[in-house]
Amino acid sequence: MTQAAELRVDTNHASTVYRTETLLQRPDVRAITIPDDVAFHGTMHYRAVPLTALLPGVGIGDHLQFTALDGFVAEIPAALLLQHGGSEAWLAIDDPAHPWPALSESHGGAGPFYVVWTRPHAGHINPEQWPYQVAAIRVLPPVASRFPAIQPAASLPADSPIRRGFAVFQRTCFACHTLNGEGAATLGPDLNLPHSPTEYLRADLLRGFIRNPQSLRRWPQARMPAFSEKTLSDADLDAVLDYLKHMAARRRSAEK
Repeated sequence: MTQAAELRVDTNHASTVYRTETLLQRPDVRAITIPDDVAFHGTMHYRAVPLTALLPGVGIGDHLQFTALDGFVAEIPAALLLQHGGSEAWLAIDDPAHPWPALSESHGGAGPFYVVWTRPHAGHINPEQWPYQVAAIRVLPPVASRFPAIQPAASLPADSPIRRGFAVFQRTCFACHTLNGEGAATLGPDLNLPHSPTEYLRADLLRGFIRNPQSLRRWPQARMPAFSEKTLSDADLDAVLDYLKHMAARRRSAEK
């Protein structure tokens, strides 16, 4: 049976701990339906609170980090949550009296707390922005300033595909992986230490692995999801591979 849990929220203004039973009793809790749920791959019904209601004082220029119990770390600009007329973020609460089903043997459950979105397509929300097993939310400086060793060369032009790849990397890969020893996630291996995957995998195999990890090595317990063209366009995939190739030549800065 699901147990009551705690969620820690640290902003620039306050530090608050929310408990399951307190959240379920809030006047703004709602019954919502998610038609195409990212974690459960189908329609799900939740009791949820508007996420912005738990983030008083957070501004459009702030940056939010969502830390999950399994080591997944989602980095989401606050502007994405505060936009009007588009997607809306909710904190779904796993009710001990009516627990959610298990995801799978390898993934466990999505509780105690899960960030879900209504109208996700309006805000171009990607799957890594649906963190589950959430234990903490923090307002922090942007990723690039906290982890300088993941930045590409400053001399690159603004329209460089490597810079585009860096943006894609932060949005997708960085939720599970570190790079050059920097990052908060603990779910996947470092993507540049001791070697970049671009150095030991053929380009076609690496692309195939990202599209479907089971196509390269069949392992039912693997945690890495497949990235379809709908989730990650061919142009974005090419850009992130350009970024990884570029960072392979910048490994030394992380080993000093």
